[in-house]
Amino acid sequence: MISKAKVRPGDGWRYLFRGVMVGDGHRSAGTPLRAAQDEAGVPPGVWKGRGLAALGLKDGDVVTERQAELLLGEGRHPDADRIERELLAQGKSPAQARRATVLGRPIEHNRSPKTDKAKERTPWLAFDLTFRPPPTAHLAWALMDDWHRRMLELCEDIARDKTLAWFEESVAEIRWKAGGKRRARVKDGLIVAVFRHYESRATESRPLLHDHAIVSIRARRPHDGKWGNLSADSLMTHIVAADTLYLLYFMEEVSARLGWAWEPREVTPGRRPVMEIVGIDQRLIGWQSTRRQQIEDALPVLTAKYEERQGHAPGERASYALACQAADQTRPPKRTEMLSLTELRERWRTSAIRAFGACTVYRLAERARAAAAAVWARVRPVVDIALAAVDVVAVVYVMRGAFKRHHLLAEARRHISYALRGRPHQAGLDEQIVQTVVDDYTRPASQRMMTADLRALYPRDTEDQAVLRPLTRKRSAPQYERARLAAGALAARVHAARRAERLSSRTRPRAVAVPAPSRSHPRPFHSDREASRVLEQETGVDTVEQTRRTLEAAAAKLQDGIRDRAVTHGPRPQPASATAPPPHTQHPGTQHTPGWTTGGVA
Repeated sequence: MISKAKVRPGDGWRYLFRGVMVGDGHRSAGTPLRAAQDEAGVPPGVWKGRGLAALGLKDGDVVTERQAELLLGEGRHPDADRIERELLAQGKSPAQARRATVLGRPIEHNRSPKTDKAKERTPWLAFDLTFRPPPTAHLAWALMDDWHRRMLELCEDIARDKTLAWFEESVAEIRWKAGGKRRARVKDGLIVAVFRHYESRATESRPLLHDHAIVSIRARRPHDGKWGNLSADSLMTHIVAADTLYLLYFMEEVSARLGWAWEPREVTPGRRPVMEIVGIDQRLIGWQSTRRQQIEDALPVLTAKYEERQGHAPGERASYALACQAADQTRPPKRTEMLSLTELRERWRTSAIRAFGACTVYRLAERARAAAAAVWARVRPVVDIALAAVDVVAVVYVMRGAFKRHHLLAEARRHISYALRGRPHQAGLDEQIVQTVVDDYTRPASQRMMTADLRALYPRDTEDQAVLRPLTRKRSAPQYERARLAAGALAARVHAARRAERLSSRTRPRAVAVPAPSRSHPRPFHSDREASRVLEQETGVDTVEQTRRTLEAAAAKLQDGIRDRAVTHGPRPQPASATAPPPHTQHPGTQHTPGWTTGGVA
């Protein structure tokens, strides 16, 4: 998953330099950055993003302390010291030399009392996006051998970089003019500093492979190349869509490189499931998630206070806010003991073996491969766009009522991950699903919002509308549970419509003329063509049975006529090469086909 945080001058900037850049340990005052990283056993940070070329940096360069201080702490060029020296040598004043190194508006302007809005006096400098794989991936990374560890780290790198590239291409906007009235795509791309961490902040150290991607707010305008600020609301709005995309990429990389499969796991009844590697012992998740247990112990108290204050149970947003509050209250201080990754892995493996036995720990990879083979044998790696569109619009409509395109995009990516279980998906498939939803199942709700088109989802000639509307309004049940029930009912209607269309378009050996069915009494058989009609798909079982009896009676009457003529006129002479007549003579004009009953009716 991806979580977000703001980096502002002051406490946010100090936390970035004292904690994030040196792993999950504690950096003593006066300790150089590289020495603190070596002591903590974490790799140095690296630069990412297509916007680095405008600053003279390259993808993969090591983040130095001075570069981070200038760019992420002051909003200046990372090589500002050299630029200032050159300008001073050319005769520029110190103020002019400093202003030339500032990217966009100086932060001193925001600190001025002349600034109108109070929030502009503490400007954003960067976004801290934390990329964290699912819990079973942490366990496999921490407890398996070095080869599996390196493969999982590679999968994390690829999924993170692809998600950041999506941010650059489809989300990131730069704003200018008063109040950010004008917005456009950034000219180059983003400037990101990535720092890798290995453990959680639990009292007892537990494995937690995650990356902090510090996205600088500085970017260039597309029309004139000048530096400005990114639109914060654009990035924050698409965090959930980016989260689902990151998980989708990570699942595909793990399945392609290690051959493992994924399955949904229900963490909280009635809430969204999370995707986990199949075959990993679920008991290890509880051993790894000690922080989760601390949060869950503190959450009921906060929930009770919320219900007493508001008079009702918290919804989805309020529950998320209460969980964040519980996490802040139970957050322990960072440990001061510095351990390398090798020492941490040995400690984790020893703790897991002591809790669950050596067989559970050392057979993780073998069991994951065996379980993946069973999943691939029963799950078809196919995404039906029509069914996916119905599922997405039903879930989003029940969960939100009115929604935007990025809500549909996030749910479409969840649907793809549930359907494929780690198999690769076609590029642009999520956008195709969203466009199908927008075209077929939505209508405008306001200038910026849309909602589900109930006339398209619930046709008048079906009973789905009467069944699903009370279901979606049943407030006692969890929202996601009601959303899944609604999506399942609509998917069943789509399957029924497809089955009816498939049966009606099936080719038959010959169209059989039968009398029209009557609701009271069957009419006697007539040979007149005008008094008959072609049997259609909606013909009931009683009608088909009556037709069969009528045809048998006609065949028997024909046989009696042939027998009477034979008795009257005698047998006809047959050629010598002719074979004996079949014991059963079919109705004239009807040809028997395997798999069909008499008359060609299935």
